[in-house]
Amino acid sequence: MKGALEMARLFDGNEIVHKEILDEVARMIPGFSLICSPPEMSRIIHNAIGRRFGDKDIYRNIKKESNQKALALYPRLKEKVESSKNKLLTAVEIAIAGNVIDYAAKNTLNIADEIEKIFTNEFADINKTVFDYEEFKKELNNAKRVLYLADNAGEVVFDRVLIEEIPYDKAIIFAVRDKPVINDALIEDAQECGLDNRAKIISSGVDAPGTILKYCSKEFLEIYKNADLIISKGQGNYEALSQERENIYFLFRAKCPVIAKHAEVGLGDIVLKKGNDNVCKSII
Repeated sequence: MKGALEMARLFDGNEIVHKEILDEVARMIPGFSLICSPPEMSRIIHNAIGRRFGDKDIYRNIKKESNQKALALYPRLKEKVESSKNKLLTAVEIAIAGNVIDYAAKNTLNIADEIEKIFTNEFADINKTVFDYEEFKKELNNAKRVLYLADNAGEVVFDRVLIEEIPYDKAIIFAVRDKPVINDALIEDAQECGLDNRAKIISSGVDAPGTILKYCSKEFLEIYKNADLIISKGQGNYEALSQERENIYFLFRAKCPVIAKHAEVGLGDIVLKKGNDNVCKSII
C-alpha cells in the first residue's frame, strides 16, 4: 500500500486520485495467495497503476541521480579494493554494501552514512551472520559462465566493482529488468554505469522488481539454465528465487524484518547466502 501511494504521488499530485489508487490496490489484496512472492504482488500493482497513467518511467530522474552519485564514488571504491589484502572479498562486501542505494525504499538505513562506512573500518564490523564466502570463491573459480542478476540503478556501479574482480576467463552475463519498474536497473542504466566494459548486458524479460522465472524470456531462461554460477543481487531477487537452484548465491543487505527473519539474519546484516534446501520456504 505504501509503495502504491508513493507511485501514485509521483504520477499525480491529486489526493483524490491517490485515494482511488489505494482503493484499487485494496481490492487486489484478497486475491494474493500466500505463495505469491512480494515481487509478483508489486508487479501486479505496478501494472495496474501503469494502465491508469500510461507506461512511463516515473523513477527515471531518481535512477539518473543514483547512477551519477554512484559513479562519483567509483574511484574511491576501486582504490578500496586495490589497497585490500583480499581483493575479491572486499569487492563482494562493496557489492553488498551498494544494496542500500535504493531511493525508492523506505527503510531504517541512512544511505549516505552506510556508504561512508565502506571507506572506514566500521564496515568490517557489520554483522555477517550468514556469509558463505569460501564456498562462493571456490564455485566462482570453477565456473566458466556466470550470470549476474542486477537490482537497482546506482547499485550496479557497486556490482561493476565485483565483476571487475572476476577473472577474465569467465563469461559474465549481466541481467537487468525489461521494463521500468520502481527504480530497478534497465539496460540503459547498466550501460551508463560502464557494465558493458566487462559483461554482456541483457534483459531478463521480466517487468517485476525481482527475477520471477515464469515471466522471464525464453532467451534468458536458456542462459539461466546453462549458467555455472548465478550471483543474485538484492532483496527482490532473493524473494523471487529463494526456492530455486543450489548454484545461486544471494548478495543483499537485510533491509526489512521479514527478509531478515526468512534469511535467519539480523536486520541490517550483510548477507552472502548460497541457495539450498534450507531456504526452500515461502517468504510469507
